[in-house]
Amino acid sequence: MSQVLQSLSDAMASLVETAGVHVVRVEGRGRMPASGIVYRNDGVIVTAHHVLEREDNLRVGLPNGETVTATFVGRDPATDLAVLHTEVKDLSPAPWVDAADLRVGNLILAIGRPGRTVQATLGVVSALGSGWRTMAGGEIDRYLQTDVVMYPGFSGGPLVTADGRIGGLNTSALARGVSLTVTAATIQRVVDTVLAHGHMPRGYLGVGIQPVRLDAGLQEQLDQKTGLMIMSVEEDGPAAQGGLLMGDVITAVDGEPTRQLDDLQALLSGDRVGKTVAVKLVRAGALHEKQVTVGQK
Repeated sequence: MSQVLQSLSDAMASLVETAGVHVVRVEGRGRMPASGIVYRNDGVIVTAHHVLEREDNLRVGLPNGETVTATFVGRDPATDLAVLHTEVKDLSPAPWVDAADLRVGNLILAIGRPGRTVQATLGVVSALGSGWRTMAGGEIDRYLQTDVVMYPGFSGGPLVTADGRIGGLNTSALARGVSLTVTAATIQRVVDTVLAHGHMPRGYLGVGIQPVRLDAGLQEQLDQKTGLMIMSVEEDGPAAQGGLLMGDVITAVDGEPTRQLDDLQALLSGDRVGKTVAVKLVRAGALHEKQVTVGQK
């Protein structure tokens, strides 16, 4: 038994060493540095948005112990991702694994480099889902929760599978008290978009809104208690062009109820920019539906 445990222990230590070449230290805040993942061998690094409290004077600690300057490329707060770039051209990019290949119960390691050397903690995949929309409206292609302890400075670091591939980027900011991993598909989509545009496009309707209580009949008919009253309409904005008016109460967008402001923000994700969506609303006590093309913020 002791030989089996020793072999397992040695294998895990080797796994940390192997994966550690893809992990960097990110110095972007006043307190403890965080971690980042090498995305491409031309110096592109992905980290967590919430660990960057500044966008200048950024430094990155490389696996070889060298510390270099980094430039800020862009960020997407809705998925807690940010992109940096260094002039170092021979970094080792992470080998990504599709989250669909993971199963609940799989052993995983969370790795960070808040100091000069890598640190690691062991856990299991505790939950998987087909998709999840964050409170800030970000689209996470696949929900992945683990039971790893997110030590200080681990945010932005990788989730490592038993075969040494990277299952995603660990963050403590998307859900309170839960260790979540932004999976490879989301990372690739967001990073490639940020590299192309400098930011992650967000949708908008061009309205000022506030929640209001629906009357009893509409509550029963729509199975929701509140909607979003339009308090102002931007001239020539998407809502105005779609025929929405001040005083209208939006009750659903693209088939999804809009009870609170967060609901609407979540529905105006970047993937809906340029798309025409059905907006259900109440006008003068009657239900209507308008077609609105989502603009880009």
